Amino acid sequence: MKGELGKLMQQAQKMQEQMQEAQQEMANMEVEGAAGGGMVKVTMTGKHEVRRVAIDDSLMGDDREMLEDLITAAMNDAVQKVEAEQQERFSGMTSGLGLPEGFKMPF
Repeated sequence: MKGELGKLMQQAQKMQEQMQEAQQEMANMEVEGAAGGGMVKVTMTGKHEVRRVAIDDSLMGDDREMLEDLITAAMNDAVQKVEAEQQERFSGMTSGLGLPEGFKMPF
């Protein structure tokens, strides 16, 4: 019994270290969201901080509403990519814990 508890504690500590490493990697990671066939691009970190916005010169005309919609769509695309990357990276770490299917960790 004591040996099993010790192993469990070691496993938990190892997982915590892996989680901290993965969180740091995610914070440093950048993804690019795009809209309008790549005419608007948003670069975002894993912490959802926008680093850059690139707008094709052809969009710098009179249709302000369309440009605003494309920027919004590109940002949402970047957010979805960050979320997918986080899900992929963290799901591998929790797979050996025996958690129920679909269980979401609080990060």
